[in-house]
Amino acid sequence: MIFRDKTIICSGCGKSFIFSSFDQKFFHSQGFHSEPKRCLECREKHSRDTNQASAKPPINEQVSPQAIESHAEHVAGFESFGLTPNVLAGVRLSGYTIPTQIQSKAIPYVLAGNDVIGLAQTGTGKTAAFVLPMLNRLESHRQGNVRGLVISPTRELAEQTNEAIASLGRRTGIRAISLYGGVGMFQQMRSLRDGVDIVVACPGRLLDHVWQGSVDLSSVEMLVIDEADRMFDMGFLPDIQNILRCLPQKKQTLLFSATMPDDVRKLVQTYLQNPVTVQIGQAAPASSVAQSFYPVKQHLKSALLLDLLRQIKTDSVVVFTRTKYRAERLTEQLKESGFKVASLQGNLAQSRRQSAIDSFRRGKVKILVATDIASRGIDVLRISHVINYDMPDTTDAYTHRIGRTGRIDQTGEAFTFICPEDAGMVHDIERLLGKKVERRMLQGFNYDVEAPKAVKVRRPIANDRIEQRSAAKGVSDKRAPYRRAARQVSPQTRQS
Repeated sequence: MIFRDKTIICSGCGKSFIFSSFDQKFFHSQGFHSEPKRCLECREKHSRDTNQASAKPPINEQVSPQAIESHAEHVAGFESFGLTPNVLAGVRLSGYTIPTQIQSKAIPYVLAGNDVIGLAQTGTGKTAAFVLPMLNRLESHRQGNVRGLVISPTRELAEQTNEAIASLGRRTGIRAISLYGGVGMFQQMRSLRDGVDIVVACPGRLLDHVWQGSVDLSSVEMLVIDEADRMFDMGFLPDIQNILRCLPQKKQTLLFSATMPDDVRKLVQTYLQNPVTVQIGQAAPASSVAQSFYPVKQHLKSALLLDLLRQIKTDSVVVFTRTKYRAERLTEQLKESGFKVASLQGNLAQSRRQSAIDSFRRGKVKILVATDIASRGIDVLRISHVINYDMPDTTDAYTHRIGRTGRIDQTGEAFTFICPEDAGMVHDIERLLGKKVERRMLQGFNYDVEAPKAVKVRRPIANDRIEQRSAAKGVSDKRAPYRRAARQVSPQTRQS
């Protein structure tokens, strides 16, 4: 989709204002397809009038949880947090109006200087909960060196966070960069030399830059460990510990996660100072997602998926597979059946991965077939369905997968194909949910098709290969009849 600057007449003051192509692109990426009706000045005036009576919490000093909880009950919009005018301008230009629960509860603690543990389901707005306070703090006295660090488990999540910083901080002048593998280091090193305020990085590539001396972390004031549970699932604990050794001891640390496994708990006890825990709901799939199981034999999964996609009304769909090979194979099958589809898996170069996400976000492709690398990091509001072609390995992975739909006041559906060998995971998921998940059968689908029989191919023995080569060369092997006769002799004859 091509975006061009538009001139809009403000419904408040009647003056014209520019709705830039940059703003349009961001609005569209976040799922907003309507244009703003009022200019920025009128929006600011409306917000001030709406929240004029709201009290502001004290900033940059330690605040008790009871005081902040009491304050949170009386606030309405982002203006109540006491953010700087430039940060607030970015909030409004990004189309944000009312904070989500995690934002309302976490932002005052972060602004007050506390270490914070944020526990919430995916899709609840955790990114803005740490980006806004970071922008607010760093804007007040910019120094031209790295003072904010965000550690992310995947390239996609790092890029998404970097985009959020660019959008929300567009009026602050704060510069950020995302560092991840799969692309050359030279361009990243050059950007680092030019000076950045915030680094958003995957652990491995960040350590590469630390060891190369291209990034200096000695001035970091705020550290964010994002999607901590996923970080440990991917084996990043040693890398995170090495990164933490490079940071100043005096800093503010924020940890955001959907769950709190033992590894995360140990990290909290070691590195966070008197943290305040903010939890929104339980570590279970969002209630806005309708879930159902489709019992099916393994060899019928692809046929069932094709029929399901033809019968249901979808906006955009993410299909999860267990392996990279299966993601590629399924993508080709869907393309051959006429669907607009892209794949997202770890073997792809970063440019192809980013292209797949951009095409999916813009609606150029309607189906994204992905491995668990995409269970987090795809921030697309309009995903209507998640289909688990393969059952995930853990309940946490199930939660993160289906969390791609039903995000922030949206509703969605999650379908999971279950085979007899998935019985154990089915039990674990239903125990997590505290209820039995509905089983469905697709109307008109033939569940009785037998699996194709494997064709046994006899491997030629050495003598056969000799005969084949001889025949190919036109050479007669005089001993061949005797070999054939020897092979026809029974074991009993040989024993006698």
